[in-house]
Amino acid sequence: MTESIQLQIEHKVATITLNRPKAFNSFNREMALRVQDVLDQCESDEQVRAIVLTGNGKAFCAGQDLKEVTSPELNPGFKKILEKHYNPIVLRLRAIEKPIIAAVNGVAAGAGANLALACDIVIAHEEASFIQAFSKIGLIPDSAGTFFLPRLIGFQKASALMMLGDKVSAQDAMELGMIYKIASAEAFTEVVQQTALELANMPTKALGLTKRLLNQSMSNTLEKQLDLESKIQIEAAQTKDYEEGVNAFVEKRKPNFIGK
Repeated sequence: MTESIQLQIEHKVATITLNRPKAFNSFNREMALRVQDVLDQCESDEQVRAIVLTGNGKAFCAGQDLKEVTSPELNPGFKKILEKHYNPIVLRLRAIEKPIIAAVNGVAAGAGANLALACDIVIAHEEASFIQAFSKIGLIPDSAGTFFLPRLIGFQKASALMMLGDKVSAQDAMELGMIYKIASAEAFTEVVQQTALELANMPTKALGLTKRLLNQSMSNTLEKQLDLESKIQIEAAQTKDYEEGVNAFVEKRKPNFIGK
């Protein structure tokens, strides 16, 4: 049986590829659990300093495999799908203190779109698109879509996209502030790889601490966030990468960060 997830680790970058192209990389139970396992592996592997999540074939991810939920034998039920499949993936994407790029190579629909938006940086192929497809079949946006999308593009636009289920092109997604950038078909792979390599060679301990602060900013008051920044800055200043960064600046040379 073909592996539903492919993992490649090279040059300190882990690339996780959703690999059900005939089903547009839609999630079934096996793939959801495999993604969780692979994310855990990437988190614990000290050689991995940046992560790329992408899809094989024409789609990034079409969300839930509806063949699974309509099968009396296979359907795990929405409670299990959300609490055991998608929610743990979202929580891992945010908790792993390493930069995670969503390389959206094609359509990202439903939970597929929202998992991409939960990543730290989204780079989209010029022909990619994003669809909050839930309303088309009488469901509500899940996988933290109602959490991240309004924060990215504003309440009014998020409400409209979720209710109307409009397809959003990569260009429109960038202009809305939904994603970081788009890349041409010819340059997509190179742009993703170069961005991942750049992140992997940066002071990734500090990047992880930045991610922790961004997570906390979702619910903190200004006063609490300022206090947390002070505490985390002290932690960052104790890293080897801070020492290396300062020394490299003084010595007018390129720093060699090790992520510690």
